[in-house]
Amino acid sequence: MALPNQAVLAERKKLHVGAEIVQNQQSNDFPGHWPGENHEWDLEYFKENFNVQFHARPTPYDSSFSLSGVDTSVANAFRRIMLSELPTLAIEDVFIYQNTSIIQDEVLAHRLGLIPLCGDPKGLEWMKWYVKPTDDDEGSGGPSDFNCAILHLDVECTWQEGGLQRAVAGETDPDKLYVNHSVYAKDLVWAPLGKQAEMFDDAQPIRATNPDILIVKMRPGQRITLTMHAMKGIGQDHAKFSPVATASYRLMPTIDILSPIVGADAKKFARCFPKGVIRLDKITDAEAASNPELAGHAGENKAVVDKPMNDTVSRECLRHPEFKDKVRLGRVRDHFIFRVESTGQIESDELFLQSVRELKIKTLRIKRGLDEMMK
Repeated sequence: MALPNQAVLAERKKLHVGAEIVQNQQSNDFPGHWPGENHEWDLEYFKENFNVQFHARPTPYDSSFSLSGVDTSVANAFRRIMLSELPTLAIEDVFIYQNTSIIQDEVLAHRLGLIPLCGDPKGLEWMKWYVKPTDDDEGSGGPSDFNCAILHLDVECTWQEGGLQRAVAGETDPDKLYVNHSVYAKDLVWAPLGKQAEMFDDAQPIRATNPDILIVKMRPGQRITLTMHAMKGIGQDHAKFSPVATASYRLMPTIDILSPIVGADAKKFARCFPKGVIRLDKITDAEAASNPELAGHAGENKAVVDKPMNDTVSRECLRHPEFKDKVRLGRVRDHFIFRVESTGQIESDELFLQSVRELKIKTLRIKRGLDEMMK
């Protein structure tokens, strides 16, 4: 049994986007398999079709890349693993000794837990999971240097020198009146415990990723004194452990111009898409002579698809009757454009690599289970 030609295979990969509906989106019982055809797994065929391409140099907080040649279930597995199954460090327990601000204790603790933390990657990898001791584990378990990071916050708001007199005179600028009137994430102080001082580089201590996150505002006479325990967890347990601000993907758009769009229509057609998607080229004499549809249009503009990846598939062009039969929109069902925004603890490109490792561990676990069943 032979595979169909490339034209049929290319058509299978496209979702047809109409003015009101999306066609060819249905799948079969086994994705990538069709009756009467041989779709036996072939590693070499997978290597030829699978591709990962970064669109720009990734930054620690943001990366965008294309993943092509895999089924939707695999691409979505990577996304879900990045969201909820990669362990990170976050504030879990807050011990409040004094809080005379207007923020309630439970709201303050919740705010602190949602502050993204970062530090030396080697030290964070060295830290292990915290297992809460039970009643039977008397004298064992509990926080330690390898499973807990301790941070302190001790801030008191006071009057600036002469601030009270300036307030009486009508001054309202808090920066001129008070000291420590705004408590920020940069005020969290990490206290190394045991071997943590050795495992973490002095230049990369455990700290808030974004130091300017506002925690609370205070006025003279108010004070906050507390201790925090940061521990490892996964986003499946709580969103504060998720290493990404967002991890999403969309399918690669396709724009097929079925017949030439020239002149004023070409400019109108380009305005139907985001900037850069459609390019306007001059029709040469050779093109006008070789293509009957371009005859007599030499020197005029012609619409050409330039950067389809930038298209948002708004279908704006399908609203205009002059383009109804001249363009066909679609998406490639096995080409995924990923956008990963890290919270700062794990770099954005490393997040994808860790999700691949995690999925590999899952498949090996399933394989071992199947082997045990077959014995």
